[in-house]
Amino acid sequence: MEKKNLVVVGYGGMGGGYHAAKAIEKGVVNLLGIYDIDPAKSELARSRGIFAYDTYEDVLSDDRVDIITVAIPNDRHFERVTRALEAGKHVICEKPVAMSSEEYAKMVECAEKNNCVFSVHQNRRWDVDFLAMKQIYNSGEIGKIFNYESRIHGSRGIPSDWRGEKEHGGGMLLDWGVHLIDQALQLFKQKITGVYCKFIHTTNFEVDDGYKLYIYFEDGAQAYIETGTFNFIALPRMYMQGDKGTTLITDWREKAKVTVCKHWHESDVIPVQTGAGLTKTMAPRDSITVDEYEIERPTADVYDFYRNFCDVIDGKAELIVKSDEVMRVMKVMEAAFKSDELGQVVAFEE
Repeated sequence: MEKKNLVVVGYGGMGGGYHAAKAIEKGVVNLLGIYDIDPAKSELARSRGIFAYDTYEDVLSDDRVDIITVAIPNDRHFERVTRALEAGKHVICEKPVAMSSEEYAKMVECAEKNNCVFSVHQNRRWDVDFLAMKQIYNSGEIGKIFNYESRIHGSRGIPSDWRGEKEHGGGMLLDWGVHLIDQALQLFKQKITGVYCKFIHTTNFEVDDGYKLYIYFEDGAQAYIETGTFNFIALPRMYMQGDKGTTLITDWREKAKVTVCKHWHESDVIPVQTGAGLTKTMAPRDSITVDEYEIERPTADVYDFYRNFCDVIDGKAELIVKSDEVMRVMKVMEAAFKSDELGQVVAFEE
């Protein structure tokens, strides 16, 4: 089949630096052009040999356009997405897809009404650190998982663009949390019972520049998710505990380290000196009772998202990023905002 024609709306960091650039590099779709409200960005695209539409109406009225990717500030997604769907275009939207779950529900309804394919660019499902954790989780090699921790730490504060402004949907929960929550919920399919979140305001008091989030599940498992922008020493990227072992990824560039327990009880545990006292409880394990190894970093191509999207248009596949998964993430984020406001765990209804 012929390649689908793509127009990228928003020629900024993700729109120009990723969506448009990768469309040219990968060749999965044909980059028909871009549209941006900023004339300077349109001129930049033209200087690179990319066609730039003068108005959004021109994009919507162009019968050659198959797919529109929306990569603009969060508060502007709803209007651009719904207008594209009403014009009969298939739509990919950057995350977070909307300012509320109610808005998102209307978007999904609009797509169904107009018989269009609509999905959200949850690109970090292809992060190799997450894929390593997913592989270990699904393998069962460390047993039943009861605790999962996922962190992203930086030390440059919140970006000095719209991401620091509440009206545009700024803040780290909406910027990074939407990814980390989505990753966690790809592992934990069981019912969510509660959410607790505490926002951090170190350099920005209008939106969160960090947060600590707990998601509790009905079987007693929990996921802890954290983003920090004032951490000059980062804590481990991922940590996962099961009833048979533990997995650690110290940094997204490193392999996953796995320790599996072979024998729980030992007949002659030797106490060790820690600080000013002795302890048997915290005595280290040895090769007799545990196996230790590393998992090779998985390979992944994030542009499989676009390949899948085109296959769905052609009726050859189902969406990888499904609407019910996106809605679940949206509702967890809404519960997180409510939890921070109330200062308590909030009940969650699936």
